[in-house]
Order: sequence, then C-alpha cells, then structure tokens
Amino acid sequence: MSKPTRALISVSDKTGVVDLGRRLAKLGIEILSTGGTSRSLREAGLTVRDVSDFTGFPEMLDGRVKTLHPRVHGGILGRPTPEHEKQMKEHKIEPIDLVVVNLYPFRETVARGAAFDEVIENIDIGGPAMVRSAAKNHERVAVVVDPKDYDRVLGEIESQGQISPALRFELCRKAFAHTAAYDGAIASHLGCLAENGSVASDFPATLHPSLHLQRVLRYGENPHQKAAFYSWDAPSGMSLAKAEVLQGKELSYNNLLDLDAAMKLCAEFESPAACIIKHTNPCGIAVSDKGINEAFRLAKETDPVSAFGGIVAFNRTADADLARMMGEGFLECVVAPDYTPEALQVFASKKNLRLLRAKLAPGAAGQLDLRAISGGILVQSSDITTCAASAGKVVSARKPTAQELADLDFGWRVAKHVKSNAIVFVGGGRTLGVGAGQMSRVDSVKLAVSKARSPLAGSVLASDAFFPFRDGVDEAAKAGVTAIIEPGGSVRDAEVIAAADEHKLALVFTGERHFRH
Repeated sequence: MSKPTRALISVSDKTGVVDLGRRLAKLGIEILSTGGTSRSLREAGLTVRDVSDFTGFPEMLDGRVKTLHPRVHGGILGRPTPEHEKQMKEHKIEPIDLVVVNLYPFRETVARGAAFDEVIENIDIGGPAMVRSAAKNHERVAVVVDPKDYDRVLGEIESQGQISPALRFELCRKAFAHTAAYDGAIASHLGCLAENGSVASDFPATLHPSLHLQRVLRYGENPHQKAAFYSWDAPSGMSLAKAEVLQGKELSYNNLLDLDAAMKLCAEFESPAACIIKHTNPCGIAVSDKGINEAFRLAKETDPVSAFGGIVAFNRTADADLARMMGEGFLECVVAPDYTPEALQVFASKKNLRLLRAKLAPGAAGQLDLRAISGGILVQSSDITTCAASAGKVVSARKPTAQELADLDFGWRVAKHVKSNAIVFVGGGRTLGVGAGQMSRVDSVKLAVSKARSPLAGSVLASDAFFPFRDGVDEAAKAGVTAIIEPGGSVRDAEVIAAADEHKLALVFTGERHFRH
C-alpha cells in the first residue's frame, strides 16, 4: 500500500475527529465526509469534500441513503489489479484508501429507553457496509472504527508514508468484530420485542453476547486445561475486567473465580466488611463498625486453617496495619477499592501476592449469568436481590430480638454466596461456622457445627433453601442456635415450625431461595 490519498470519515462518536482531520490535511490527504462529521470538520477550518459531491447524488430519504453508491464502494473495494484499475477508470471511480467510520449509537439509544421508532432509526446501514467493504479489502484499504486507533494509524503514515500490512490486518479483524457486535446487539434487542415494539420476551430467539479477550491464562481449573479471560462489551458496575492489578503473579483461572465470589459477597454489605474465600466459598466473613481491620480479624477467626491460601476482599481502603495483619499468613489475592501508600509498601515485600484495586458495588438489574453445559448455554438473570430479614415473615411463636434480626440479615446475605446446600452460623456480625455443598441439608448443619471454633450458644443460622425435615432444626438447636432464617415453602413447613417452637427458636421465612450450584 502506498501513501493514502483519500480518506472517508463518517463517525457517530466524534472523539478526536478534528485532530484526525487536521493531521490528515497536513499530510495532503483529501477528506470525504457526510452530515454532522462534515460540519464538525468544516467548523474547525478544514477543507472537506462532501460525499454527495463525490458520488454526484444527494443524501436522500431523511439521510438513510448517503454512502450506498458504486463510487463509494467501488472506491473502497477496488483492488490494485490491472482489471480493477481499468474498470475504476472507465466508471470514474476514485480510490478511497482510508475509511474512518463508527456506527449510529444503537445500544446507547436502547439503554436510555428511547421509543421504538427512534431505536429503528438508529440501526446503521451505510456505516456497516463501508466498514465491511474496507475490511474485506484490507490489502489496500485501512479501516478505523475506534478513535483509540487514530494515533497509531496517523503515526505510521507520518513516519513511514504508509500503513503497514500488519496494522491493516489488525484493523480489519477489529472492524469485523465491531460490526458483528453491532448486529448482535440489534438481533438480541429486536428478538425480545413484538411487532409494536413492546417487550414480548425476556430472552431473545438468538443471543449474541459481545466478549473481548482480556488475556490468555496460564491454564484453566487444572494445568491440562487451556483457558482465557473475556470481558463483556460494556461491563457495568463491578467488573474484574476493569480491576487494576497492582502487583503479584499472573492471575489464574481459579484466582478470577474466587475474586469474583469475594467481590460479590463483600458488596452485599454497607458496613466495613472483610471476606475470605476458598474455592468460591466463604470460609470467613465479618462486618464491624470498628473498621475493616477488626472485620478481617473476626473473619479469619472463623476458620484460620481454611483461610491459608485464600482470597480476601474488603469494601474499604486498606491501611498499613491491615497489610501487616494479612502478612501473618499466606494469601493468594487481595482486592479492595483502594490502599494507602503505606499499605502498598508493606505489601511490596510479598512479591507473589496478587494485589488488585477494584470498585465493589452491588449487581445491576438486567445482568445475565451464562453457564455452558453439554450442547448449549444456560442463561438466567443474576441473583442480585436479597430480602432483608426484617421484611421476612416471623412464623414462630417467639419473635427475634433486634440483635438476632441483625445477625439473621447478615447470615442470609452470606448464605446466598455459599454453595448449596448452604448453612451459615452467625453471631455478632461474623460467621462462626459454614457448611457448604453437602448433599443433605442436615449434613450441612453438622458440617458447620464441626467447623466452628467459637461457641455456638446464642448464635443464629441461615439456610439458603427450606429445611425439608425438622432434623436440621433439631441439630441447630442442639448446637445452641436461638433463631433461624430460611425461605420456607416445604410441604413439611408445619413440622419445621413446630420444631422451632418446641426449641423456643425464632423462625423467619423470607419467601426467597438462593441456591448456588
């Protein structure tokens, strides 16, 4: 490819477009443009040739037809072969060497709740056609869909007089990914609608998630498995893809799973909270009005053996004292919203410790969970709601005290993040014993009791699903529990309530289950 002589610029996102135009003009490259882009460039004092002058046809049909013309697509698609050059000359088609296009803001229009007709008008037709044409002919044409690439493209022209084949092919791949994601967003949105634009289904006939490769990982859950980390096209709220890795070894597949579990659990709490995760299950979590240092101390006391090699999340800034406390045992990863400079100095001595800075926030409505199974993908809305214990129904004769209610609420939020069957003993805003992933609920109760290092007398218990028999309640009472929170809904609820009354326990039904398979 020789030096570009003609660039077509038509962008919805006008970030950096004026600077792009100035540098192209300085290089002697003719600029073709349309509509609002043309106005922006002219207002900056640049000479611009309208596409309508280039084609000899005006923009028409309310701007729906601007660039859909043989002189545009012939100028883009013509190859550097004698036959193509002959045909282009015969039909007075001038070559276009650089196509700078990004598309109508379809997703943004949908996101702000625009009317159906406006959504339809924001389906770009000419833009994707030009992008695809330029990408197909990347042997001669460079296509740019992302303002972040302007400087690289201009840099190569300014330093080398041309755009290298390697960069043109990279831009080609990015362009096809761009149009694929765009069409996928349209198909997914319209796939949920009826003819009049009303929502007909929560799930489209076809699903087109747009994912971007963040990094190839060393391996998957086990060394013989290959793995990679992809991020959503536009992650909202809390996102590991946006986390800043401050130090430590490369994050592994299992690290990322555990970090995700830790962040989601820690984000459940407004009070200062510390969460220790092992194999995606919490082995200790606590909240404390005295701060996250005290919360961490209490969380670690739940199960210090399991905490070895764990993943820790905090919802407050970590200071040097906390860093020194964590230095007393081996940890894989730490994630927090921020760290004091003194804390970073302490952590620096643990060179293999992965240290991440990330926003912790509750999940956003509309997020989807995807899980692969043999032959397909299971899709569900994320489990982001958590019924407050105070909003539950007291079904026992005895009502919970204020302290029991606070602990029930804490335990209920923790149980939501424990593998089913999940049982959590709680006291004073901290976990005392956790029973996770057992095949029977009563065994989860027994496991949690066996794991407890502190006395369970006066504690409360949270169960992610209903007790199918009274035996779980009997075991909890034997351990010293005074109050229980669970969804209710069993055919034997009456037996469970009777058992609670027999043991003088407070029993709260939330009407909300939180299985985690």
